[in-house]
Amino acid sequence: MKKITLLLLALIAFNTVSGQSKKKQILLLGTFHFENPGLDVAKVNTFNVMSDKSQKELENITNKIKKFGPSKIFVEWNYQRQDKLDKFYNRNTDSLLHKQSDEIVQVALRSAKKLGHKKLYGIDYNNTDFPYDSLVKGMTAAGQFDLIKKNEETMKYYEKSQNEKIAKYSLTELLLDINTKKSNEDNIGWYVETATKGGKTDDFVGAYLVSEWYRRNLYMYALIQKLTESKDDKIMVLLGAGHTAMIREFVEHNPDFEIIELATVLK
Repeated sequence: MKKITLLLLALIAFNTVSGQSKKKQILLLGTFHFENPGLDVAKVNTFNVMSDKSQKELENITNKIKKFGPSKIFVEWNYQRQDKLDKFYNRNTDSLLHKQSDEIVQVALRSAKKLGHKKLYGIDYNNTDFPYDSLVKGMTAAGQFDLIKKNEETMKYYEKSQNEKIAKYSLTELLLDINTKKSNEDNIGWYVETATKGGKTDDFVGAYLVSEWYRRNLYMYALIQKLTESKDDKIMVLLGAGHTAMIREFVEHNPDFEIIELATVLK
């Protein structure tokens, strides 16, 4: 018992000293998918990032990111296919910027090229499950009709509000909105308020779906840690907003990092 107590005290002391050292700044840039593949559960309209107005905004946004100066940029690309990301990154930049609306090209690649980076870093982990259809079936089998109604209303509200914003907001306004505290809370809220309840008492389909979502994001967070070297004072993570909302929760418990808000970078 005495040894355990001493070990805990040593860990607390170490964390205290660690917290006093210079923290690494991390810009968590959550986004919607510029090339909307329609794979998400909630269906929203596609925003035209290739318009002249949006392209000017992207130039301004990436100039601000360059000023922030991250030494590494992490993106939503399968980490096991880093070689393909390297080849993609080394293709003709002007051609990519004019032909592909994907956020990895329009934000990450554009920023990295301005910063003189040699590569982008893929951190996505795709060997997880997301059994949404099974979740709905589990709710039905459990007679959770109020929960099904709440789930449907949540999805409809999200689709409606996002489509209204897409019709009204500029690209910069959309990105700032999706990175607010409320947006981050909403992104996590569905998982811990609705999904986890799904299924009969002995059917944990909802909790399983949520655990798989956590696992995917936790693995991405682990890769961020592993790929961030001691020389990296500033880094940027560009992922779908659902991912950055979750990763934010992990980072906030890590005294080695300081989260830099997008609004601060773009001011």
